[in-house]
Amino acid sequence: MLDMDRIPRHVAIVMDGNGRWAAKNNVPRMAGHNAGMKAMKEIVKRSSTLGVEHLTVYAFSTENWKRSFDEVNGIFKLIIIYVDKELKELHKNNVKVKILGDYSKLPKESVERLNKALKTTENNTGLQFNIALNYGSRDEITKAVTLIGEKIKAGVMEPQDITEDTISRHLYTGELFNNIPDPDLVIRTSGEKRLSNYLLWQIAYSEFVYTDVLWPDFSPQVFEKCIEEYQSRDRRFGGR
Repeated sequence: MLDMDRIPRHVAIVMDGNGRWAAKNNVPRMAGHNAGMKAMKEIVKRSSTLGVEHLTVYAFSTENWKRSFDEVNGIFKLIIIYVDKELKELHKNNVKVKILGDYSKLPKESVERLNKALKTTENNTGLQFNIALNYGSRDEITKAVTLIGEKIKAGVMEPQDITEDTISRHLYTGELFNNIPDPDLVIRTSGEKRLSNYLLWQIAYSEFVYTDVLWPDFSPQVFEKCIEEYQSRDRRFGGR
């Protein structure tokens, strides 16, 4: 039974298993991604009704460019379809869309749709839906260190001024960009148990829940079970 007083403030999800779902159901790989998009819609809705403040999903990593042209191109087309179909409802439900990663490298039409979503929802005050696109944590940390180095070179910061907070502030999630708190709960679907270059700095004290459910089958009910598992944990943050 969910404790509504202990809903995680920030849930981050590695949406894994679209390809395996497609193979299992003997359908084209892109059909798996399309089914995954539908699952994402339902989890956004349930996160909003549960009172989750931030939902972050790993949609496309810096390493995913290694996939076939057809698959990568198909994923970018799904972004266009998603925004065209769901933006009105997202806005109606007071959801604020943010992007983590350098999405400027995506095709022009995808970038235009994402900019439309950001602009339309920028003043919303409900669930913040963070989509990690062309995102990789090592790339994110490298960019943050570069920004800090440029400030030191310009004389506006000294090396001894650098703290953990300094680095946090310069990440995509930091207050200089999106001001997103570190995840309380990280969920990975499909039975895989690895981080895959996802929010490596931010998840230092996050709770992890792994499920064998493939992402397209990840229902709001399974989502709630993951939150129940989170609520059963005693979070000590390095203490006793």
